[in-house]
Amino acid sequence: MERIYVIEDDDNIRDLIQIALEGFGYEVFAFERAEDALAKIESDRPALAVFDLMLDGMDGLTAIKRIRKNNQLKDMPIIVLTAKDREFDKVAGLDGGADDYMTKPFGVMELAARIRSLLRRSNKASDTQDVLEQYGLSLNKKTREVIIEGKKVELTLKEFELLQHLMENRNRVVSRDELLNHIWGYDYDGETRTLDMHIRTLRQKLGEEASSYIKTVRGVGYRFVKPEEG
Repeated sequence: MERIYVIEDDDNIRDLIQIALEGFGYEVFAFERAEDALAKIESDRPALAVFDLMLDGMDGLTAIKRIRKNNQLKDMPIIVLTAKDREFDKVAGLDGGADDYMTKPFGVMELAARIRSLLRRSNKASDTQDVLEQYGLSLNKKTREVIIEGKKVELTLKEFELLQHLMENRNRVVSRDELLNHIWGYDYDGETRTLDMHIRTLRQKLGEEASSYIKTVRGVGYRFVKPEEG
């Protein structure tokens, strides 16, 4: 049984998530404060964590950044649950280390679908071709390391999977629907700003030259190609 941590200071929402996820077969530990979750998280090693951003005491973003600095936990999938719907707050959450986000109010069915998707991809067996090397950029699918000119780039799970899928389909235009279905694992009904923001933070982390390899094809999707080839 996969263990999930839920860190949420609203009693009603916390109880709702715990009951719903337990109904889906997960073992759920719920916390009101980030400090309490962090005190157990390293020794307990949950499969995934759901963090509210606005918490009493330590905020969710600070807690997530601490987790990402821990070598034992840096690859643990994290979903941000927040009442904030400003683009800046969503980008801050993703850039701080979250793999996905949902804004309140939310549906427990969609939350469960996103959790399943993250867990499936986190637990997925490594491909036999472990390393992709293109244009001086190296991506190791087994260790989840990305190296650019000898320097390691820290990516979230979703950012890594986006880059991997684009590199594996080099020179081909990959549609937004394909990326959403492949990376998120569910049919996305509505705006695609989630994808846009992940692409934005991925480009920022790759740096000026490497980020130019990810081309936007307006109205269609994205393409991984060296500028002189595009």
